[in-house]
Amino acid sequence: MADLALTARLNQSAADARRGVVRLHPEALTALGLREWDAIAVIGSRRTAAVVAVAPSGTPAGVALLDDVTLSNAGLREDASVAVAPVTVFGARRISVSGSVQATRTIAAATLRQALLGKVVTVGDAVSLLPRDLGPDISSSAATQALSRAFGIAWTTELLTVTATDPSGPVSVQPNTAADWGSGAATPSDDGDRPTARPATATTTPSTTTSTIDSPTAEHAVTDPAENAPAPTEAPLSIPVEDLAGSTTQAAKLAEWLSLALDEPELLRTLGATPHLGVLITGPAGVGKATLACAVTVPRRIVELDGPTVGATESGARLRAVAEAVADVASGQGGILLITDIDALLPAQSEPVATLILDQLRAAVAATCVAFLATTAHPTGIDARLRAPDLCDRELTLALPTAVVRKALLEQLLRKVPTSALKLDDIAARTPGFVVSDLASLCREAALRAASRASRDHADPELAQADLVGALEVIRPLSRSGMEELAVGSLALDDVGDMVETKQALTESVLWPLRHPDSFARLGIEPPRGVLLYGPPGCGKTFLVRALAGTGQLSVHSIKGAELMDKWVGSSERAVRELFQRARDSAPSLIFLDEVDALAPRRGQSSDSGVGDRVVAALLTEMDGAQALRDVVVVGATNRPELIDPALLRPGRLERLVFVPPPDGAARLEILRTAGRSVPLADDVDLAALARRLDGYSAADCAALLREAALAAMRRDLDAADVTVADVTAARAVVHPSLDTDQVESLRRYAENRGQAASNSASGNEGRYL
Repeated sequence: MADLALTARLNQSAADARRGVVRLHPEALTALGLREWDAIAVIGSRRTAAVVAVAPSGTPAGVALLDDVTLSNAGLREDASVAVAPVTVFGARRISVSGSVQATRTIAAATLRQALLGKVVTVGDAVSLLPRDLGPDISSSAATQALSRAFGIAWTTELLTVTATDPSGPVSVQPNTAADWGSGAATPSDDGDRPTARPATATTTPSTTTSTIDSPTAEHAVTDPAENAPAPTEAPLSIPVEDLAGSTTQAAKLAEWLSLALDEPELLRTLGATPHLGVLITGPAGVGKATLACAVTVPRRIVELDGPTVGATESGARLRAVAEAVADVASGQGGILLITDIDALLPAQSEPVATLILDQLRAAVAATCVAFLATTAHPTGIDARLRAPDLCDRELTLALPTAVVRKALLEQLLRKVPTSALKLDDIAARTPGFVVSDLASLCREAALRAASRASRDHADPELAQADLVGALEVIRPLSRSGMEELAVGSLALDDVGDMVETKQALTESVLWPLRHPDSFARLGIEPPRGVLLYGPPGCGKTFLVRALAGTGQLSVHSIKGAELMDKWVGSSERAVRELFQRARDSAPSLIFLDEVDALAPRRGQSSDSGVGDRVVAALLTEMDGAQALRDVVVVGATNRPELIDPALLRPGRLERLVFVPPPDGAARLEILRTAGRSVPLADDVDLAALARRLDGYSAADCAALLREAALAAMRRDLDAADVTVADVTAARAVVHPSLDTDQVESLRRYAENRGQAASNSASGNEGRYL
């Protein structure tokens, strides 16, 4: 295919900035025979390669949109002529990059690979650490979290230089690419010897922000590129056991197991038990699993393998890395073999080499004075054979920190920081789902704000409450990464106009169980687990959920009913399980099931090969199954409650049904006042009179009316300073009531019937018990 000559323009989109993406008109893609997210050669004064995507509508066919880094790599200026052509790229076996001293010292090889994943590069290119979180199958949440923890906010501006690739030429960074820091092409050693395992003797050091993070060590092992076998690395610096807030019970148990297995093996043999020890440490990402292991093992000898780094290599290299680690830890006086994130090394979908790796680990566990520890954030995603009695026969689970534990962790992270009047109770209450690494990121972001203020005002650095509160708007916890959330902001139930009975019902059903669990326990009752909001479209069901979450400072996991439906057997059920697991991991939390009638229709009445029935069964099991649903409330919303499977509406599930009626005159007035806070209304606009004339308008209609009135004012005069009554009148001619009177009446009858049924049931029970 011949080159295509185009005009280079700078891409102004912030989403594409510095990510190595070239955007072309669809006609140009067709002419080149390329599909979106293919590789493309970019030829200016220098030849480079990038990823191609479709340009926004309105982009001329003869224009190529390049980000600033790609323009620089091609040696181009804006409006210069550029040639583009298809190019063949290979998956990189190895890529070496150079960067600043801070980057090379703090960013681990595994994190570097994640940041570069999916990018197309050539030797000499500049490349940013901004993950290519565009296109299919590209997940950036893990990389951005790890970069923020290791490098702070500076990672977003860091530029690296590609110094070597294997093979040469344009390559794409793959999940199995070995990424390292280097100044040139790596060459095998003449003697072909591989580096031996490097044991580490953990030493007690003062607690620091970085030492409390459950992440790979920042040190980079030198490996033989011909073999691609990462050597075991030294464990992260340990912190005192007493500083493990919220994990002291697990630490004591692990210390007891290690003492019996390594210090008193004869005692166990006398009692007829084998002294081997294999422990699987599970818990949410960033909760401190590796930190716990390193703290408890002081001052024992420990050899660590990073599961993702070893797992990214080819099968032979994986086996050699594990064998070397086992041989090292089993030699001499023994010690502890620690493999972090073992799910990356031994996933559930095992390869043939997994059997050989398990044999090596089995030999390590059987050796005298050797213990095996493994960590994972995905206990269901590991090879089931790892839990065999002769391997990991014991398991420790670290839970998410409670508000009390989060306060203690914040105190530890800030104990050496100059502060003023901090209310850590308030910050701890506003960080549900945050683990220790999230709190460390929060403190780092707050420190950046405080440092900027001190530099600007030429004052002594001091961390204030406002810095932590401001950081809350930026830092997103790991438990909610990679998923959509409702925008809550500062919205509260007090901002919801009227709806007194509805707000009271939601407060009792959702906020009381999460705020006052002791009262429910004292009265010997189980709190409600779910609420169903039903009412006409546009009457504020989603708005109520946002206000509820804002009032209770809850993490909200929102999903529409149709999004969980998948034709593949087991996929929909797995999506339901993962949704509830994410909610448990970020408790106290709220699961919002929008359009729940599409997710849980009546069983036996669908023609979808049983997918709907299986999803309903999965929902029923998660809400009222063997595994308790603690500090998690499920809220469903629908305008067709009669279509929902009745089993979902019984006690223990969506047991509280709350009718959200169309707004009356008083409610419409409150809605108009809330929606009009940011709209400069003229003195002649009487909201009370307007609310009385909007009979049949929903809450969404009222907000749309003011929005249209503002547009009418702009049509009248682009420099208009306020919205007049004439603009509102013009808007009423455009925005009409959207409520269907028949549907509203049907929902009212449904609410009355439910209320009558509940009343009859209560009367019947009273008669039986008297």
